Amino acid sequence: HSYLTALQIQHPGLSTLYSLNAARVDFIPYQFRPVLKFIRSDRPRLLIADGVGVGKTIEAGLILRELQARRDVRSVLIVCPRPLVTERKWQIEMKRFEERFAHLDGRTLRFCINEMDLEGVWPEQYQKAIIPYSLFDEALLYGTGPDGRRRRRKGLLDLDPPPRFDLVIVDEAHHIRNSNTYSHSAVRFFCDHAEAVIFLTATPVQMGSNDLFVLLNVLRPDLIIDQESFAHMAEPNPFIIRAVDLARAQGSGWTAKATGALDEAAATSWGRALLQNSPEFSRIRNQLSRGDIPSEERVQLITDLEALHTFAGIINRTRRRDIGDFTIRKPETVVIEFTPAQKKLHDDLLQIQTEIFSRIHGDTNVKFMMTTIRRQAASCLYGLVPFLQEILNRHVDELAWEEADNTGEAPTATTVEAIGTRIRMILEQARNLDPEDPKLEALRKILRNKQELPNNKVMLFSSFRHTLHYLHQHLKADGFRAGLVHGGTPDEERIEFRNRFELGREHDNALDVLLFSEIGCEGLDYQFCDCIVNYDLPWNPMRIEQRIGRIDRWGQKSESVAIFNLITPGTVDADIYERCLLRIGIFNNALGGSEEILGEISREIRDIAENFNLSDEERREKLQQLADNQIRLIQEQDELEQKQVELFGIRLPEDQLKKEINEASSFWLSPEAIRNLTTNYLQNTFGKEQEFILGEKPLKTLRLSQEARNRLLKDFQKLPRQNTSSYREWENWLKGGDPHLTLTFDAACASQHQDAAFIMPLHPLVRQASRAIDTKKRVVTTLKVKDQAVPGGDYLFAIYQWQFHGIREDLVLCPVATSEQVTSNLGKLLEKAEENPTSEDNVPESSLSAVPAQAGAWDELDAHHYKLWSEAREK
Repeated sequence: HSYLTALQIQHPGLSTLYSLNAARVDFIPYQFRPVLKFIRSDRPRLLIADGVGVGKTIEAGLILRELQARRDVRSVLIVCPRPLVTERKWQIEMKRFEERFAHLDGRTLRFCINEMDLEGVWPEQYQKAIIPYSLFDEALLYGTGPDGRRRRRKGLLDLDPPPRFDLVIVDEAHHIRNSNTYSHSAVRFFCDHAEAVIFLTATPVQMGSNDLFVLLNVLRPDLIIDQESFAHMAEPNPFIIRAVDLARAQGSGWTAKATGALDEAAATSWGRALLQNSPEFSRIRNQLSRGDIPSEERVQLITDLEALHTFAGIINRTRRRDIGDFTIRKPETVVIEFTPAQKKLHDDLLQIQTEIFSRIHGDTNVKFMMTTIRRQAASCLYGLVPFLQEILNRHVDELAWEEADNTGEAPTATTVEAIGTRIRMILEQARNLDPEDPKLEALRKILRNKQELPNNKVMLFSSFRHTLHYLHQHLKADGFRAGLVHGGTPDEERIEFRNRFELGREHDNALDVLLFSEIGCEGLDYQFCDCIVNYDLPWNPMRIEQRIGRIDRWGQKSESVAIFNLITPGTVDADIYERCLLRIGIFNNALGGSEEILGEISREIRDIAENFNLSDEERREKLQQLADNQIRLIQEQDELEQKQVELFGIRLPEDQLKKEINEASSFWLSPEAIRNLTTNYLQNTFGKEQEFILGEKPLKTLRLSQEARNRLLKDFQKLPRQNTSSYREWENWLKGGDPHLTLTFDAACASQHQDAAFIMPLHPLVRQASRAIDTKKRVVTTLKVKDQAVPGGDYLFAIYQWQFHGIREDLVLCPVATSEQVTSNLGKLLEKAEENPTSEDNVPESSLSAVPAQAGAWDELDAHHYKLWSEAREK
């Protein structure tokens, strides 16, 4: 067992998934679809155009894992929009894969360029880095100053040699679809010199536009050379799609019709050049022309037909609707009127705002600040006092400002001084507001009702930290077990709160309510909760979808999720909610295929809400017209999505996908096999008389003396150096004074216990264990196994190792035995087999031919293997 595990770790095969059970993430089948495409591709480059909620960042992390299993990956660059840097989305997600990334700002990126120019090497501390698109400007790319003149220092595009990253990940890649932008030039420069590239975009790209060509031309310039070749390449796809649809439907005469569709594909210019000369195309066509095709053969035929799609190897498109609805959304609007005192404060605030804008025209910073104050008032009037004090004292936290869904910068001293007197007037009035709060009382009622149900968990959202602090204080005083997580909460505390939130109500340490800001909920999933309360609503529909998506996702335990929206009439937020957000259906369905449209809605909402020249009625009319226009666009987008199947490839049925994953998974890389390998390594190194890995549950403890750790440290130092957290933490433990290390071999347990060492195929302990086995030496053994599928008896077997050399190295294990029945089941039999206690531990190789009858059997096995090998070579 240990030998076969070590063999697969030392010689990764193209047909085997190494990212399974190798990250602190749940197993979700469809997320492995792009991984399978990537490892089978002729070049390590892929466009992942999946919908919102499918998990593109996880898919990118799984691909990174596959690369790490196959080669030394030292440098990784992630390019993404600035808000994802602010929200630390990529940093948080990559921690699931034991990776630590540095955010680059203008200063640190300039430092990297200078070092690259001087030393020819990207700085070690920034080998794994995240860069926002916003840093790519003329000065950075070309070394020019503000006046446009060249300076002595070089720009990014001047670097020779250029930086060569092992992997470049470009998130929201549609940002580079305009080839005349600095972002496009910078990304193309990094991709041209990268070993592997992944583009991520949820935005559907129209076939008739130039967008897809531009993206694919940057991704695969060797394949997508120009517009003409791109059009030729796409030409056969509609006919291939028709053949697949016919094979799925199995209507009358479907094989003949599917054959005709393939003939039409072959008649296109691309088909004449490539398909007609393809042995695989000819094989599939001949299979169809035979007529009657059995069910099992048909399933494989559909997969083979899909592979003929000309973009199948370079684009992955999984839509939310292809996966199916995760659950039913049940939104409920809770309307709460202001008290007279609250209404007076809110109306006076609006009056002061109008006066400010009648005096100060065109000051964008003032507009942003006053809009945010007004939104804080609509969220919670009792958060106004601390919020206004922060503004006056210039102590506004930039992350908190981002969390409030602001598109502008935090207020400057100049901005505050311009309207400071007016802000103080609002502040004084807010301080005198009586404590009666109907909105808080409505929240208490929702929470009390929820506590009566079997699942009593509630996630509570607000865009404003002061609202959250106010609510947290009151809820704790009411006896609710509540926690608070925002963008400034340390990761360890976030994880602790999440784990306490998942505990059943019977646990003393459990939390029943968890309060979140927008950024606070990023990176962790809460499928065990089925209720969210929006105490206020962002004006950006995508942020609303992200809130709901924390619970409406794969693995949700409930059939439906409850969404409570607390709305106060007379506020601009109520108008936006009733006239726009409700009508576009954001609360009822995931609008994952309409990200670009939702982004446009967000911009237009802000433009309408911040236009202080509009009367209340004019604002409501414009919001309603916006919703009407966008509903029509969303419907058109859905129709386009249906047509795009021809462009992006086929929807893969879930059962077929699971079959592919099952075929690509290996028992020898499973948690059980990895544990067996590491246990044998420790016992062979330190003796078999004692246990080193203690514990019956998934969370275990490794116990080693200082002497033993020193011995392992010597083995560790022989490994190629890796810049990952698992390597650093393992080295620190070996060098430290603590004899105990908490660890797990289980991915689900690792996800729950972030501080535990996750022992999987890429962990240095496993690497050490695999290197301790000489895989070039033949292993001879006798095994016993109980199984009903094979008649009892003694069978000789051998496992041959096939190595493929060329552009893509590969290793395949070929089992043969003296019985065809044993041969076909040998993999499963070996998984359950135990060493035969009546045999010696190490059978001498010379004994194989000691008995003449056995010698003849071994010759037959060898002849049978030679036949299989010859047939494989011919293919």
